[in-house]
Amino acid sequence: MQRRDVLKQLSAVVALAGTGLPVFAQGAGKGFELVSPPQPTDDKNKVEVIEFFHYGCPHCKAFDPLLDLWIKKLPADVVFRRVPVTWGNPMLTGLARLHLALDVSGELPRLHGQVFDAVQTDKLPLNTEAGAIEWVTRKGGDGKKFADAYRSFGVQTRLARVEQLGRDYKIQGVPTLAIDGKYFTAASIAGSHEAALKVADQLIARARSEQGRK
Repeated sequence: MQRRDVLKQLSAVVALAGTGLPVFAQGAGKGFELVSPPQPTDDKNKVEVIEFFHYGCPHCKAFDPLLDLWIKKLPADVVFRRVPVTWGNPMLTGLARLHLALDVSGELPRLHGQVFDAVQTDKLPLNTEAGAIEWVTRKGGDGKKFADAYRSFGVQTRLARVEQLGRDYKIQGVPTLAIDGKYFTAASIAGSHEAALKVADQLIARARSEQGRK
């Protein structure tokens, strides 16, 4: 695919994401919605928080600095993870693979926030293998280590898993926070990104209580 075609598609993904905030029909005034049906979590002794996002989403980019500060204050019994959505879109699938390869290669903490600018502002083709490897290398990463991760069976398996999670949770817009497999919150129902994080704190406490823990 030629670079101009890649840039055109990336622009289309970003434009589509402009309307990507989730809309929930119920739960007005509560700041959250129920996950239906509830989804299993990996550790029953922890409260799980998932952020569903993608790198082409302007709302996710705006939310990310606030979310980072919030994550640093989470108590020890809360497990947080980011899950990139793809919705079957090849461009988003490529960006999801980038995210997972950054995680496996150990570069995610350093480069995660910079991916938003690279995709949305610089319009770099990070959804492609060559574009992703070139960018990570230029950013001072180990290009071979990243490339090995990008092509690995482990990343392919994890990609299938995150795509399944998006379907299981019936994610329609991003960024969305899912708490303990039971609750959703987002700026669109809480009123703002800041309000969504406050609701998430309340839902964490609620989930902890439902687990029979103080």
